[in-house]
Amino acid sequence: MRHHEHPTTTACPRMDGLPPEALDKVAAYFQALSEPTRLQILNLLRSSERSVGELAQLCGYSSANISRHLAFLSRHGLVARESRGTSGYYRIADESVYALCDLVCGNIARQLERSSDERRLFARRAPPAGQRKPRTAK
Repeated sequence: MRHHEHPTTTACPRMDGLPPEALDKVAAYFQALSEPTRLQILNLLRSSERSVGELAQLCGYSSANISRHLAFLSRHGLVARESRGTSGYYRIADESVYALCDLVCGNIARQLERSSDERRLFARRAPPAGQRKPRTAK
């Protein structure tokens, strides 16, 4: 392979030329990440596996609500469930979701920083009290 060539991989194809069915799958994956409660659940599972009850308590929602979100995340391959006695424990099934979330969070932070810098450029600042020009009567 020459130094300017890039290796190709079938594990992560480009979106160029993907059929609509494949794009639907990509959109569904992003839909799983489009709800703040699901992002909160994924963040809580980053450190360790947890039961539905633990997640509900930490998120401040009912177990039924958290179970629905977990089922959605599970359908899209983001979390996996393991039964232990009468409890179900959830863990991350696809660690790459954190790289994606970190990438997006970094992008948003940069956008906010740029917009903050731009606002500062246009902020009107009053001159110090000793440097104000007196008003003249017309």
